[in-house]
Amino acid sequence: AFILHSLDPLPMHGPELGVQADDIDAPEIEQEPKQEVLENKDVVVQRVHIDGLGRTKEDLLTYEIAEVFRAKNLIDVMRRSHEARQKLLRLGIFRKVEVVIDTSRGEDALPNGLDVTFEVTELRRMTGSYNTMVGNNEGSMVLGLKLPNVFGRAEKLTFQFSYGTKETSYGLSFFKPQPGHFERNISVNVYKVTGQFPWSSLRETDRGVSAELSFPVWKTSQTLKWEGVWRELGCLARTASFAVREESGHSLKSSLSELAGYTGGDASFLKEDFEIQLNKSLFWDSVLSASLWGGLLLPIGEKPTSIADRFYLGGPTSIRGFSMYSMGPQSEGDYLGGEAYWAGGLHLYTPLPFRPGRGGFGDLFRTHFFLNAGNLCNLNYGEGPNAHLKKLAECIRWSYGLGIVLRLGNIARLELNYCIPMGVQSGDR
Repeated sequence: AFILHSLDPLPMHGPELGVQADDIDAPEIEQEPKQEVLENKDVVVQRVHIDGLGRTKEDLLTYEIAEVFRAKNLIDVMRRSHEARQKLLRLGIFRKVEVVIDTSRGEDALPNGLDVTFEVTELRRMTGSYNTMVGNNEGSMVLGLKLPNVFGRAEKLTFQFSYGTKETSYGLSFFKPQPGHFERNISVNVYKVTGQFPWSSLRETDRGVSAELSFPVWKTSQTLKWEGVWRELGCLARTASFAVREESGHSLKSSLSELAGYTGGDASFLKEDFEIQLNKSLFWDSVLSASLWGGLLLPIGEKPTSIADRFYLGGPTSIRGFSMYSMGPQSEGDYLGGEAYWAGGLHLYTPLPFRPGRGGFGDLFRTHFFLNAGNLCNLNYGEGPNAHLKKLAECIRWSYGLGIVLRLGNIARLELNYCIPMGVQSGDR
């Protein structure tokens, strides 16, 4: 929001035409000169004020508003002030930021001098939140407590507790940006997560600490992360297979980004995955979506990979028509995951037939036609890449079907599909 007042242009003298103001069409004669003055008149930003500060340190904000002083004309002042306002809001310490641009006053005021004032309202010292989350066939309740701007330089301390149908967690995190470069920041997290994985008859409890360093590289944002986790694996049921019982117990994992094992702990592996998605608008308000994703887990040393680190496939988020994470290597009905996988999907979304409720509630629904495919397996890494590709191309699971999709805001979707699974292998569910 920009508030401009007391900003009269320098007087523009011209010949008197000898007519009254009522005799002319004012907008036709006066609008152009005013617009020209606003755009072309040189101005100087003499002062920038920030009103409403409490616990925030002024030196933090100096970096965010510095560009306002470089403005050369009024349009430039407005643009740079708007950009500075966005930077101030991005810090996450203000609830509201307004901008007032006024002519300079005082003994040292220049005829073309301007003062810019940012009127800010700080967030409370402590805020709380309560919400529910639904996704990946799981629901959870989340309680949060946040202390923004703890030490006055945009630091943030956050505590979060989550209780879900399959996972319970709580954690404490501290966030600290670099003054003047909000994209460069560090965060430290301490957490405990307990999860249940019924498809593997497995229960896992992770207690860990992590540190992240985020920084921009060209037009991308990069994050370097170290994580140390004490993992405790146990059986979820007495009927758990011997393969799952064999992997039960305690382990330590220390990872740097996706490279684990070289920074301590007893889990050593290289893990990489990718995802590509393309969407194309078609005729009749239809959308064609194609996606491909995959991953590879490479053990380092003689020790085999852990069931907690492998990939899993199957379910409505990957290959529809199969149960959640219930395909690939398994033992006595418990799914053990794989060290390599790929999956892809082709989807066509169209409006409902005859467009009921068009322009209103009916626009939230789409007809959904899909084709999914993928595979998951373990590899013998001594056989070479050609053997790996051949194994991933064997016994491909796939499915096709149709259904209806309901969009829930811009954050979630609900699907009701009729699926026909194909290429089902022994042990798949």
